[in-house]
Amino acid sequence: MPIARPWRSAARTDAGKVRARNEDAFLDSPQQGLWVVADGMGGHQGGDIASQLIVASLAELPVQQSFDSRLTDIRQCLHWLNRRFCQELTITAGRHDSIMGSTVVALLMEGKRAACIWAGDSRCYLWRGQRLYQLSKDHSFQQQLMDEQNYSAEQANNHPCAHALTRAVGAAQQLTLEVLELEVHAGDVFLLCSDGLYQGLSSDALSSALSLAAPHVALARLFDIALRGSARDNLTGVVVRQ
Repeated sequence: MPIARPWRSAARTDAGKVRARNEDAFLDSPQQGLWVVADGMGGHQGGDIASQLIVASLAELPVQQSFDSRLTDIRQCLHWLNRRFCQELTITAGRHDSIMGSTVVALLMEGKRAACIWAGDSRCYLWRGQRLYQLSKDHSFQQQLMDEQNYSAEQANNHPCAHALTRAVGAAQQLTLEVLELEVHAGDVFLLCSDGLYQGLSSDALSSALSLAAPHVALARLFDIALRGSARDNLTGVVVRQ
């Protein structure tokens, strides 16, 4: 039986130019067919712990199962972590700095099957056929204004609460994950990233970087452009291609 060619990937994180602590975390595991970016909720003491715990927990999930079983395991793991983070919040009620929470975006791939799982505003992009697609949809107040109040992207971005999250692991007692399944095509390139990376990049910049042949070259281009900008937030990216 022929062995499927493994995916090639590269990952990188940077604190950026303003923040002393990096609350982002990533998993880059082509052997498992699993990649994750988690962005700890900014300004909270537990943000870096939450993002690292998400990545470490997902990395430990069993691999010798069907794709559907693995997808279920990822969802159950994130729900379990949500309960754990919420318990931490209950125990330390009144201490605002001890909130534990994080966005998460995960990509699971096996053969021609792929699934993107997310909560929050970390994103998954797909570069296919010379076109860029945003697979995930932000769970943010900005996106909610655009969906429900018909705000333009610029109007919504100018709202004082634009970047407030409407979903994240640890943000509420009940976690609602979003899952998108798709069929992988030859030549597909995926990018998982925190908001600190994509906010500093135009669609054209994302597209031109993801069209480059090697994941580490694409990632270097993305970070070079982002770090030439203000880079006010932590930046994390994972590029995956066959």
